[in-house]
Amino acid sequence: MRKLASVSEIRSFLRPHRQAGRRIGFVPTMGALHEGHRSLVRRARAECQVVVVSIFVNPTQFGPNEDYAAYPRPLDADLALCREDGVDAAFCPPVEEMYAPDSATTVTVSRLTDGLCGAHRPGHFAGVTTVVAKLFNIVQPDVAYFGQKDAQQAVVIRRMVRDLCWPIEIVGCPTVRESDGLALASRNAYLSPAERQQALCLSAALNWACERIAAGERAVPALIEGMKRRIVDAGPCSIDYVEIVDADELTPKPRVEGRCLIATAVRIGKTRLIDNRVVDADRLAR
Repeated sequence: MRKLASVSEIRSFLRPHRQAGRRIGFVPTMGALHEGHRSLVRRARAECQVVVVSIFVNPTQFGPNEDYAAYPRPLDADLALCREDGVDAAFCPPVEEMYAPDSATTVTVSRLTDGLCGAHRPGHFAGVTTVVAKLFNIVQPDVAYFGQKDAQQAVVIRRMVRDLCWPIEIVGCPTVRESDGLALASRNAYLSPAERQQALCLSAALNWACERIAAGERAVPALIEGMKRRIVDAGPCSIDYVEIVDADELTPKPRVEGRCLIATAVRIGKTRLIDNRVVDADRLAR
């Protein structure tokens, strides 16, 4: 595996593979890799002839009071996992390689970024779409892999790729969970043992909502209220949102119908956690 830090290096590495017509798979990450990331890498390895992973903690997607400085950066451990999973190249650029001091360009996706995490983290998605656009232009992959846990991000990236006519297939992969249901996330490392136990309320609330929908419940307010009650009853927390939206347009649903994204973001202690489920109410009704 090659560890490459500059745009010219990764482009030079990929040029002969691209000229030979090899299928290039790409997994963009911020490092602190866990089994969720590794599931994306393994999917890429199974479907592509060349696999590239980027490890870059992107400063522009963090707000002024967020955890950019504290975000975990275990680079040596991350590279070891990449080697173990058969990655061909790890692109690990410094900030100055990705952002020139006089950088004046951002890429934004409207509407889809207005709600959910976008409403609570101003500027976050402009940072995400800008850095992903840069990475796509640098790597020029045939396929890029994203996890369902970051559902809004995946929808936004897919729309950006469509609207900008990039010939990149965006593959969404299922959320990977601990045996007790907790969605894997790099920020889980911030949780104390008691907070980690409390954090199970997110998946429990989502499971409850899915069970109620399967039983015929279609009233969104009742489902949201029931989820919030289960989250609050688990312990002290701050709920950013519990919402049920269209799975493709991310607009609020007055009733559960069609493909819906049930999404939640909750702060437990100092840690912000997100989780979600996609349900197809029409299929359940058959």
